[in-house]
Amino acid sequence: MTPDPHESESRAARAPRETVFDPFEVLGLSRRFDIDVNAVQRAVLQRLARAHPDRQPGAGTDPMVQARAEQESARLNQAKAILCDDEKRADTLVVLLGGPSKEDEKSLPDGFLMDMLETREQMEEALAADDRAQLDELKDWAEETRSAYISQTTELFTALSDGQEPADTLRQIRIVLNAWRYIERMIEQIDP
Repeated sequence: MTPDPHESESRAARAPRETVFDPFEVLGLSRRFDIDVNAVQRAVLQRLARAHPDRQPGAGTDPMVQARAEQESARLNQAKAILCDDEKRADTLVVLLGGPSKEDEKSLPDGFLMDMLETREQMEEALAADDRAQLDELKDWAEETRSAYISQTTELFTALSDGQEPADTLRQIRIVLNAWRYIERMIEQIDP
């Protein structure tokens, strides 16, 4: 008997995902892309103050209390680093909402690769020639493109709250994020 390929796909879809670090939960913030960075900072500072070893019973004599406080500080700082970075926040939020991870969905927007091949060729030529004017122009283009991806991501996350089909919208967000990540790496290469 030939196994049904759809059955293994549906079994994989029903399999529990490995636990994903939830920075929103760690900081007591609602899961949303359009987050207030100042609210993140306030939440971190409040929790760091509560976790400080001097506020823990027996802190002066117990190295375990100190170790737990250091672990909690690291966890809070990790949450802050994710939530204060637009790309990381979007990436984490997609997965937390049940969307595909970057390993599960590697698609890119239509025509993106062809455009990027040409752009990368221009970038490599400009880097080899140390053509700062061309590199600045490419960086400006990449930053504008990144801004467009951030806007598109914001709109898609808003559409989720407006009742659009979650699975399809989360997949669309992942595709935008895949292109956005590519642009981020390009910016890093232009301006290390």
